[in-house]
Amino acid sequence: MSTKSIQIPAPNIQVATFRIIGTAPFVQAKFSAKAKQQIRETQEAGSQAKSKKTRTAKNFDELCDAAVHYSQEGWPGIPAGAFRAGMISACRLVGFKMTIGKLSVFVEADGYDVDDGTPLVKLIAGPYKRVDLHVRNATGVVDLRTRPMWHEWAADVRIRYDADQFSLTDVSNLIARVGAQVGVGEGRPDSKASAGMGWGTFRLATEQDMAA
Repeated sequence: MSTKSIQIPAPNIQVATFRIIGTAPFVQAKFSAKAKQQIRETQEAGSQAKSKKTRTAKNFDELCDAAVHYSQEGWPGIPAGAFRAGMISACRLVGFKMTIGKLSVFVEADGYDVDDGTPLVKLIAGPYKRVDLHVRNATGVVDLRTRPMWHEWAADVRIRYDADQFSLTDVSNLIARVGAQVGVGEGRPDSKASAGMGWGTFRLATEQDMAA
């Protein structure tokens, strides 16, 4: 009886860092801890919540700041998963299996959200600008949503990848496609809810950018 030897190579994992520079505003919409608490209180109250329903005044500045992902150290960040999801989605553009991409590219975190522990990539930017956007709820009623917007922004994205599946050039081109065609944050071109607002796009930094 013959036997077959199965050899599985050890993971060939490499890490590369890419400086990205925004080419359109970055807009964020974290689901705030306060909103989660309000939902929890309503659900815990059960039927009593209907009789106690009141409309409280909105503090738009407070709501805007609550939409920012702040790290435990206090800096604002972009969910690391946004870049990873973008790279997986971009695999469709080049005929690469998304299921393989899902197992081959990862984004390392610079820190974690102070409220829910979301892995974050540090946002390199100045203070945000508050923008109030009109939206339509599921009932068709027009409402206002306030969001933080950064017009000029950048980030250093550390990508951990399987070098047996992707070369460094592959990874570079993949994250470049995310910046040009997928985007991150609210209103990005690859938004699941719409065609986006043209926000959240970026490019890879050049040597001139790094020298500036």
